[in-house]
Amino acid sequence: MTHPGGYAGGVRLAEVVRSGFVEGFHHGSVVVLDATGSVSDAAGDVRGPIFPRSSVKPLQSVGMLRAGLPVTDPADLALISASHHGEPFHLDRVAGLLRRAGLTEADLHCPRAMPIGPAAAEAVLRAGGGPTRIQMNCSGKHAGMLLTCRAAGWPVDGYWLPEHPLQRRLRAAIEEFTGERVAATGVDGCGAPVLAVSLTGLATAFHRLVSAAPGTVERAVADAMRAHPELVSGTAAEAEDNRLMRGVPGLLTKVGAEGVLAVALPGTGAVACKIDDGGQRARPPVLVAALRRLGISAPVLDELAESALFGGGDRVGGVRAFW
Repeated sequence: MTHPGGYAGGVRLAEVVRSGFVEGFHHGSVVVLDATGSVSDAAGDVRGPIFPRSSVKPLQSVGMLRAGLPVTDPADLALISASHHGEPFHLDRVAGLLRRAGLTEADLHCPRAMPIGPAAAEAVLRAGGGPTRIQMNCSGKHAGMLLTCRAAGWPVDGYWLPEHPLQRRLRAAIEEFTGERVAATGVDGCGAPVLAVSLTGLATAFHRLVSAAPGTVERAVADAMRAHPELVSGTAAEAEDNRLMRGVPGLLTKVGAEGVLAVALPGTGAVACKIDDGGQRARPPVLVAALRRLGISAPVLDELAESALFGGGDRVGGVRAFW
């Protein structure tokens, strides 16, 4: 049953084609903003609130900077805005952030986890390792939260609670940039609050990030992520954020769990989408279809326009945009 005032669900956005036969569909919602930030195209429910999950991390980073987050290296800011894949260079940088605040991995509230990057996870297992807090893909964000609390003189204990001064500041930043009041508060996979806004609000926020004037904290976040996309996700083929930002110069992108993704390109527009079943395979083709409506073309978009399906070890079909 749909929560009153909540997300109503989407429409058919992608089809699953195996051996020339359509065997299924993915439903969801997508909104496209033009260069002025106005809605130019949409499908599904783009006004009902959703949990944007990790797609909102750049806005949380803006809130941290405004509260006094003491980072000067754009690479650190990119990692704080990341869903990193747990590669060694990610973990080393998170550990460095914690040391700077006089803290350790034990101070992170995010749960113990394996790296979300398959190759990184396999390397951990080969070395006899297991889940740790620092390997959790949100550990950079949590380290940034801890540094912000230290700089602002706020207690570290309970930094993840919605009523903590830090989280109140981050909520204010999200509401400012989306232009919406938060509709609901939940607990994200990492234990920090996740705040419900609409896909239109999420796309609007990304449009504002890339359109911001140089020297502003919001522009600093956008520039840091675009300069260090490998820190925002990872270096492997499945690292969508890295592939997209490297393949489309100037593009800002951030994926989120449950099939969410937001992107923006200065002077062109912005897109936010959600795949209702939470599956990741339909997200790239839908995004490509949306970006092409904005006139954006690049080889990486051709590569992502169809997610491959295999049978007997051979490619026999794909998931492609229906919208």
